Amino acid sequence: MSAAAAGLPARKRRRLFMTLLALCAGLVVFFFIGRVLVSEDPLEHADAIYILGGGWENRTYEAVQLYRAGYAARLVLSPDRTLLGAVELEREGAHFPSDAEIARAVLVDSLHLPASAVEILKGEVDNTAQEAELIRPRTGPGKWTSLIILTECPATRRAAFAFHRALGPAVKVITRCSRLDPFEARRWWRTRWGVREVMYETPKLIAYWLGLAG
Repeated sequence: MSAAAAGLPARKRRRLFMTLLALCAGLVVFFFIGRVLVSEDPLEHADAIYILGGGWENRTYEAVQLYRAGYAARLVLSPDRTLLGAVELEREGAHFPSDAEIARAVLVDSLHLPASAVEILKGEVDNTAQEAELIRPRTGPGKWTSLIILTECPATRRAAFAFHRALGPAVKVITRCSRLDPFEARRWWRTRWGVREVMYETPKLIAYWLGLAG
């Protein structure tokens, strides 16, 4: 301890110590939070590959690579949610394709994957927890017992938590992100994309840990 610090009253020394401790803790969180958010599992063969909503281009590309490599014989796409504009256009006789429908068309029509191997789940979802609940009836003993989950890299730990919570120990959950994902866990602060993802995912991960499902 410096002479100046030693000369301070005990209360001020404690306050200074706690301030320095908080600063050190903040620095640790700052440098490691990117690595906390990312949690990928080793690849294994699975019953299906579940492409979660959002980031469709990168996730669809990754799903194709995994399918061609033989990791699963079935691709399942999240239906996302239907926006009011799409509903109103449908009433006027104009179908506005969803992101999942566009992804399926790319997989089947452009990349020539078997139509029977690509499925869009029925229903509507607005978050990862709902996506986990939506596929739950398809899993378990006598059904699918292993899934590869594709999402964004900084959302992998949160997705893994949501799916383990929803599906339980009877289903093997293999969480992955696209090899094209630009997120750098070790240097997330160097790009606007990285900062945005950390600011977006960190509170959501904390909320999931606290038991919220939104």
